[in-house]
Amino acid sequence: MRTTIGYTVESIGYVVGAQGLVSFASQTFFGTEWGWMHKVVDLPSTAYLGVVAVGLTLVACGVKTRKTPQRHKVA
Repeated sequence: MRTTIGYTVESIGYVVGAQGLVSFASQTFFGTEWGWMHKVVDLPSTAYLGVVAVGLTLVACGVKTRKTPQRHKVA
């Protein structure tokens, strides 16, 4: 179960981080809106860096959860 949860959290983190990075780059360098993040929330371009940080945190938590060794009880 931990493996499944770890992969799920990690996958969500990749999507959130990528969308934050795309939104930041599009607003900062091109003055347009790319991706779907701007349809959900309207943030200033620097706030999208926080979204990238949240995505990276989710990836790290997912990897940690996935790699946590399972303890077996000895009866």
